[in-house]
Formats: sequence, C-alpha cells, structure tokens
Amino acid sequence: LLLFKYAGFFFDNGAALWNFATGDAVSRSWSLILPIGISFYTFQSLSYTIDVYRGKGKAQKNFLNVCLYVAFFPQLIAGPIVRYADIDEQIRHRTVSAENFALGFRRFIYGLAKKVIIANTMAQLTDSVFGISLSNMTTVTAWMGAVTYTMQIYYDFSGYSDMAIGLGKMFGFDFPENFDYPYTSKSITEFWRRWHISLGTWFRDYLYIPLGGNRVTVPRHILNILVVWMLTGFWHGASWNFILWGLLLFLLLVIERVGLRAFLEKHRWLGHLYM
Repeated sequence: LLLFKYAGFFFDNGAALWNFATGDAVSRSWSLILPIGISFYTFQSLSYTIDVYRGKGKAQKNFLNVCLYVAFFPQLIAGPIVRYADIDEQIRHRTVSAENFALGFRRFIYGLAKKVIIANTMAQLTDSVFGISLSNMTTVTAWMGAVTYTMQIYYDFSGYSDMAIGLGKMFGFDFPENFDYPYTSKSITEFWRRWHISLGTWFRDYLYIPLGGNRVTVPRHILNILVVWMLTGFWHGASWNFILWGLLLFLLLVIERVGLRAFLEKHRWLGHLYM
C-alpha cells in the first residue's frame, strides 16, 4: 500500500522540497500502475492478521480460504471493508439457498439502479456545472453543482455497497451494512457513524481504541482524533487536499465534542442545516 499508493506522494513532495532548498531541477515524475482495490484488500489482510493475533478469529489452515476472504470479488474494488472476525465462521460454514439468492439478487438490483439511474444522471449534471468557468458561474448554479455532486457520490458509493452485499448474499455471505441514511444526520459525528460504516469501525477498532480512545488525558484524546482523521483523509487519496479534508473533519469533530453537538441535539433543525 505504501509503495503503490503513497510512494509517489512522498517522492514528489520530497523532490519539491529539494528543489526549493537547493534550486536544483530534480525530476518529480513518479508513475506506478495502482493495483485495483489495493486499499480494501490491504485493510482486510491487516484485519485477518490482527483478529487472529487477538484471538477474535481462528487462523485458517487452508490458504485458499485466506485468499477467499482477502480477494472476494463482490466487495474487493469498492467495499464494504469486511473484518475477518465478522466472516470467519461464514467462510467455514455457510448455506446457499434459493431464498437468500433471491434476497441478494433484489439487493443487487437496488444497487445497480442507484448507480446507473441516479448516480450517473447526477454525474452528468455535476460535470456540466463544474465545466462552467467561474466568471459565468452564478450562486444558484454553484449550489446546484454542490448538491448534485453530493447526491452523485452517495448513490454511487452506496449503490456499489448494495451490489456487493447482494452478491455476497447470493453466495451465502452476510456482509455488514455500509450506509445508514447519512444525510439525515444532525452532526458530523453522527454522519460518520452512518457513512462508510465499515471504514469508520475499522479505524475505530484497529487504530483509535489501541491508541487509547477517549480513556486518556484530554490532550492525548485530541491527538488520537487527529491521527485517526489525518490517516482517514490520507486513505481516501494520496494528495494534500485529502489530508486537509481530514484535518477539517478533525476540527469539526473536536468542536462538536466540546459542546456544539449538545447544542445541535437540542435544536435539531439547526443540526440538519449545519450538516
């Protein structure tokens, strides 16, 4: 993961710093073809190792079963991230039935409809708005682009998750839900409990809690949140805009923890507007 996804980021930034410090024209080109789904199967490989180490799952004696878990095609490319402890017994013992196949097929169709009918339509509107020059952009048009993009990424990602969950069901696997009506949230904290749930729980269980979670001093607690959200941003993409996005989320979450969230809970309409 470090080599294929992040080495180019560190190399380019290191070259930029060297150029700034020395004035030399160091080449900043770095190109590796990124293996598809690398973030997901790397996280699942980590989950297998950690869960077996903690005793939350049994070590697989059959190497093909390990491959099945790490590279199971329905959710390999776009998630959800399936933790080994959740699927250990299902790999060993699962039942494929006509009823579950029908339920899975229906869920797959829902996801496909989200992606093809809604997300792709929103994408066309978004691209047309984002293609307008700033000098010709009106406030209404800009808001339309923001809203359609918001709908696009939700229906795209949740659609892929529905298709993965449906395909898994057809093969006898029960994958965890990945979205729970996130745009109905009243705070950023609540939003991240509803959006990409498998990623949030992965970082919580394998990073935030081992760092001490909230059972530490206040400065250490804030540091733990900072580490988690910087890495969450970096996981989404190897560029500074994703790191800054993670830092923005960190700032909002800390503000909510020190009092804003309690205020928003009392004034729900303000919470929805703020969200």
